[in-house]
Amino acid sequence: MALNCAPPLLNLNLKLWNKHRQAHFCVTKKSNDVSAAISSRNALLPGSHSRSILANDNGFRMHFVRAAARPNLTKVGASSDEAQSLNSETAEQEDFAWSSVLLPFVFPALGGLLFGYDIGATSGAAISLTSPELSGINWFNLSAIHLGLVVSGSLYGALFGSLIVYPLADFLGRNRELIIAALLYLSGGLLTAYSPGLGVLLLGRCLYGLGIGMAMHGAPLYIAETCPSQIRGTLISLKELFIVLGILLGYFVGSFEINAVGGWRYMFGFSAPIALIMGLGMWSLPPSPRWLLLRAVQGKGSLQEYKEKAVLALNKLRGRSTDDKASEKQIEETIVSLKTAYAGQDSEASFLEVFQGPSLKAFIIGGGLVLFQQITGQPSVLYYAGPILQTAGFSAAADATKLSVVVGIFKLLMTGVAVLKVDDLGRRPLLIGGVGGLALSLLLLSAYYKFLGGYPLVAVAALLLYVGCYQISFGPISWLMVSEIFPSRTRGKGISLAVLTNFGSNALVTFAFSPLKELLGAENLFLLFGAIAILALVFVVVYVPETKGLSLEEIESKLSK
Repeated sequence: MALNCAPPLLNLNLKLWNKHRQAHFCVTKKSNDVSAAISSRNALLPGSHSRSILANDNGFRMHFVRAAARPNLTKVGASSDEAQSLNSETAEQEDFAWSSVLLPFVFPALGGLLFGYDIGATSGAAISLTSPELSGINWFNLSAIHLGLVVSGSLYGALFGSLIVYPLADFLGRNRELIIAALLYLSGGLLTAYSPGLGVLLLGRCLYGLGIGMAMHGAPLYIAETCPSQIRGTLISLKELFIVLGILLGYFVGSFEINAVGGWRYMFGFSAPIALIMGLGMWSLPPSPRWLLLRAVQGKGSLQEYKEKAVLALNKLRGRSTDDKASEKQIEETIVSLKTAYAGQDSEASFLEVFQGPSLKAFIIGGGLVLFQQITGQPSVLYYAGPILQTAGFSAAADATKLSVVVGIFKLLMTGVAVLKVDDLGRRPLLIGGVGGLALSLLLLSAYYKFLGGYPLVAVAALLLYVGCYQISFGPISWLMVSEIFPSRTRGKGISLAVLTNFGSNALVTFAFSPLKELLGAENLFLLFGAIAILALVFVVVYVPETKGLSLEEIESKLSK
């Protein structure tokens, strides 16, 4: 029986293979009486891509088509559903204008830049704030606890912010959440800049932290739900690049204002105009079409009304005219996927549903990645960066600011590598290669402090290997996976839990670092982190799926199986 059904299935899939085996690259210039086209009909190698670039009145529009890596040969005895399913890699991807994709990415990504800015500016602000000569205040003599609250106030605010959005994410929507985050950034930055005393300063730090918690939840959600699937990895990885840019900007502003009286006020206040730009930008953007349809399927309004709003939003996001039928087709397909996901279930995901079924599987993957991101020792490695570089003869390492800028630039370059390769190589290869490099670098650092002390270049190489591998793996890929791995029903709640896991583990590592350093010493501390990195590598190999090129609905379907 199985042998009789195999040939027609084989023929069907071979026809599909032949249909998609050729790539075309054409450039068409619009004019009154002249049109030119150049096409190449060479068969693609497995896994390659073709692009057609069409010029229109709005600028260049990219149309990606992924060639099949191999014929989709249906296995003998396959079910009818499997026989009818097409390999997602043979599916034609949507066309889009880069000019229309840019702003829906940049304004949410400013939330990440402001998060990074806080990391970079706070170190300089703490020095300025406690200086008798440069603070410009009479309450500069802060206790260690008070200074710790100033420095980590934004982290505790971010923890609380990620808790707040857990029940409110689907009610607020991604767009409104980011507008609120921008307002919190703005008010927090202004309060800290103009604070007359410690109490107001701490309040401003906590408000700014609330903005971080909401922005780090809403930004990857909005970008993932609004961008074309074939560049989703690139754009969300670019958000990590914005965080690194923010860190560098914070270092730069800190070094520029460090000798000014009251310089800490300028360092904290510089975030305010950026927050204002973010808020105005998000105000100008439409809500996420997927969120609109989610509300419709949840019974929060008329399906037809929400559908029309979603089509208008998608047209605006893609720069399409109102009579373009492509948006209507995409919206119809998304409605079908959402209705399938909600079939026979309550209109809204319950409070605990994120810990059940496919949502639990997604949380194990996403939560595990952001947990390992924090507990594989990045603060420890950067803490020892100065002594390591000084031992190797790099005199600039004696200046903490210069060292921070050098490391920040290297992080920026390596994050750029991830951005360029994440939608080409895929998530798993970058994670496996990067986390493997982390483990090797940590073991090398442990060996340096144990018995290779006479070879400082080994430590320098290990340090650079660690920073580079982190920035092509856990740095950008963790947030990318978190933004795309959760089912639509629990995406808002799931990402808020992942953000909470990230900031919670960050606070734990920050708190535990000094005691562990005193208890274990550098050599055993790096050995411990190396063992954790090996566990992280096993976790990635066993549990983390590849999501390259798949739509969010396809990822949900893949995970549910």
